[in-house]
Amino acid sequence: MSEKVGRRLKRPALFICDIQEKFRPAVWEYEKIILTTQKMIKAASILNIPIYATTQNRARLGPTCAELEIPNAVEHADKTAFSMWIPAIAQHFSSAAPAEIVLVGIESHICVTQTTLDLLANGHKVYVLADGVSSCNPQEIPIALARLRAAGAVVTTSESFLYELMGDAAIPEFRAVAGLVKESSKDTKEVLHTLLSKM
Repeated sequence: MSEKVGRRLKRPALFICDIQEKFRPAVWEYEKIILTTQKMIKAASILNIPIYATTQNRARLGPTCAELEIPNAVEHADKTAFSMWIPAIAQHFSSAAPAEIVLVGIESHICVTQTTLDLLANGHKVYVLADGVSSCNPQEIPIALARLRAAGAVVTTSESFLYELMGDAAIPEFRAVAGLVKESSKDTKEVLHTLLSKM
């Protein structure tokens, strides 16, 4: 029996898009996006999933917010393009070996949308977390998610994605991930209630 028995997703990666301090006052329910992203970072650590993060024009808009500690990110790149699919990140991927990329961040209708479309165009599977994305105007979110679903992305939730990723309770990391889900369940309920009320 191989060590990765039952894992449904073979080449997962976590993309964290532009969650910067400067956006905190402007983005709808910013704190909820932080909670989901923290859970995904912890899960990525348990499951050994590579993390790629970006900032948008860091010199003007500042660094990734302090609550998100990602010292082990494969890339933590700055960009001016709206899409995260920039050379510094794209160099780690090959369309010949499609990755399963889970995406959190802001804004749903701009950077998250353009990143998703670029990833799909390059042959990757994309999971956009409905409990992990937001915009300045909440009305933008369901329109963006509907567009991305129509384009071929999977719109799902953090908990659903984590269980799909594992695929089998027999994997060695299951207990730690299940513990994380339980530990964050109160936050998850609150995040889902708030963010998905706009869906």
